[in-house]
Amino acid sequence: MSLLVLEGVCKSTRTGAREHTVLRNVDLVLEAGEYAVLYGRRGSGRSTLLRVAAGVEAPDRGRVRFEGVDPMRDVALGDGIGFCPLPLGAAEGRSALEQVTMGLLARGTPPARARFRGEEALERCGASACAKTPLAGLEPAESVRVALARTIAMEPRLVVIDDPTHGVELIERDGILLLLRGLANEGIAVLASTGEPTGLSGADRTLALGEGELRGNPTPSLATVVPLRPLPDEQRATG
Repeated sequence: MSLLVLEGVCKSTRTGAREHTVLRNVDLVLEAGEYAVLYGRRGSGRSTLLRVAAGVEAPDRGRVRFEGVDPMRDVALGDGIGFCPLPLGAAEGRSALEQVTMGLLARGTPPARARFRGEEALERCGASACAKTPLAGLEPAESVRVALARTIAMEPRLVVIDDPTHGVELIERDGILLLLRGLANEGIAVLASTGEPTGLSGADRTLALGEGELRGNPTPSLATVVPLRPLPDEQRATG
């Protein structure tokens, strides 16, 4: 059984008497441990597709199945699917560690255990130094890492994240993409989006969304992973 399956997903928005098709008969299959990236311009519907895939928003037509069940009805939010909205809200006085442990505490995890798991998640995401930093004081790359730590602290099998490198300094972007690649290598499926070609780096599979239609291979293939950095010509020649 595939981890995530979308079949014939359609979604429209309406403004007055005008209807705009956002998603048109979208099919997508994602397996455990796969890192797939959706490319599209702003307004292309990629954020909507991610929300539908994560069970945050229902499609108008079509089916979404996570491990064989409807995530809107049969999966509690955060149970198996880690939806990672960005940017983090800069809650006054709330530290990064407090933000990461919020979901755990809400689920009844004892405070000491929640703190341990929160610290572990921050370390895993390269954000241990941010633990005591208020959210308002985080740099963009730090904010993404903390958001991912908050998500993986819940031990999801699928992470869904929209445009993780948007607003992040160029020098910091590879680190974020390597982090997502690393999660997939550990067996966590990752479904991300991007509006820039550089955001496709490290993915097992890339797809494009335009005019409501998903282009590319909707099912896993044997395509090679997109490298994070192209090898210099001299390395290719000698490699």
